[in-house]
Amino acid sequence: MAQIRHALTARREDDFAAWYQEVISAAEMAEESGVRGCMVIRPWGFGIWERMQRLLDDRIKATGHENAYFPIFIPLSNFEREAEHVEGFAKEMAVVTHHRLIAGKDGGLIPDPEAKLEEPLVVRPTSETIIGDAMARWVQSWRDLPLKLNQWANVVRWEMRTRLFLRTAEFLWQEGHTAHATRAEAEEETRKMLDVYADFAENWMAMPVIKGEKTAEERFPGAVATYSIEAMMQDRKALQAGTSHFLGQNFSRAQDITFQDENGAEAFAWTTSWGVSTRLVGGLIMTHGDDDGMIVPPRLAPQHVVILPVLRGVDSSAEVLEYCTKLKAALENQIFKGAPVRVLLDQRDIRGGEKTWQHIKRGVPLRVEIGPRDVESDSCFVGRRDQSPKQKKSILRSEFVGTVHEQLESMQRELFNRALENRQRVTKPIDSLEEFRDYFTPDPSDPTAIHGGFAQCHFAEGEPMERVLKELKVSLRCVPLDAEEGDGTCIFSNQPSRKRAVFAKAY
Repeated sequence: MAQIRHALTARREDDFAAWYQEVISAAEMAEESGVRGCMVIRPWGFGIWERMQRLLDDRIKATGHENAYFPIFIPLSNFEREAEHVEGFAKEMAVVTHHRLIAGKDGGLIPDPEAKLEEPLVVRPTSETIIGDAMARWVQSWRDLPLKLNQWANVVRWEMRTRLFLRTAEFLWQEGHTAHATRAEAEEETRKMLDVYADFAENWMAMPVIKGEKTAEERFPGAVATYSIEAMMQDRKALQAGTSHFLGQNFSRAQDITFQDENGAEAFAWTTSWGVSTRLVGGLIMTHGDDDGMIVPPRLAPQHVVILPVLRGVDSSAEVLEYCTKLKAALENQIFKGAPVRVLLDQRDIRGGEKTWQHIKRGVPLRVEIGPRDVESDSCFVGRRDQSPKQKKSILRSEFVGTVHEQLESMQRELFNRALENRQRVTKPIDSLEEFRDYFTPDPSDPTAIHGGFAQCHFAEGEPMERVLKELKVSLRCVPLDAEEGDGTCIFSNQPSRKRAVFAKAY
């Protein structure tokens, strides 16, 4: 049997990490920058992030939030007010200590000793402290609540081991912060935003997720409760795709966010924070990509359709190009998910095969090749990115235009179903420590063998569980919100347990 040709040299089953990096390079999504741990996001990768940003922004605003912007520099004293919070980020903080450079003795530039800041400034790792400082000024009465803010920004966390999109020293994100008059209202807000993230992941990214609560060990520093959505990647590792935190009154007490309630008494506000980042782009790659590159779900794709005219060596190039131009206009008159179909007409003067493979690697949902014969028969030669590159078919132009939204929706469903089947295949209830160890331990006789996934186990927090997890490099991802209660026994300590948690190796 002839070996199937693929666009990438790395294979998912052979070296998933190398495959991931090659997808990003081949799809022209991002590249390393001159600063260690930072990345340059190229137009195609940023186009996907822009789609995510626009769609999420609409949903965030629909829940009553307003966008604002806060400084990237945060006084160190802001963090020192909340000891648990600063301890959680201290090792990752980048700090500015001077505001001017001067020439050194060797001719290079050095910080001017005379320009040392009176107080060091932390480059924003997260904004609870500086936004809380503003809330303390803005909130005076119960009439000022709830205060619902959102910020699109960059943050810096000085990661030592980085990977494009998944873990970088600087990344882009959205962070929401709210203040409420009652605990119940704040808790409701926390869960509401988790639902927004889960809906976006499943219905727009075609990435199935588990909604759950983190245990105390995994909780956001300073939070009372942390909730997350957890997705399963093709290499059987989990990805935390979004978090939502109920902060209680911890931050409002530290930052004096108080208000006069309806009875005239002074009270501390109840606060929340929640966010997603460019890590979602990495999750998109690892959920849907194949050995030919990226596959972008149609609802997120910067372009739905790319039209590829066959012009080289063709006497009727003008006629072909005119046909393609009219086809583009007809497609753009069609509606998909409430907006016009997005179409790219690629007229670049390069070899047709090279052009086609470039769009395959980028993951454009639909490719349409048009040559003189297609013009004569008033048809299109169409390929879907969720199918084999060779699996193309000729279709009448009118039929293609009339059904393009159906084809895009069909591809969206197919990608979600594939990802869901993958997750179900690698999700397993486990009731013994021996089985748990086997599930997460590579086979020494076969280093390439796949192991792991989601393990559903009864648990009890404590040293016995933490010891085993550290040894196997496994983490407790969350306790699913829909987990059924029932008598059980912790597989780590033999203590009584009422619920199962989800465990996995993770990014």
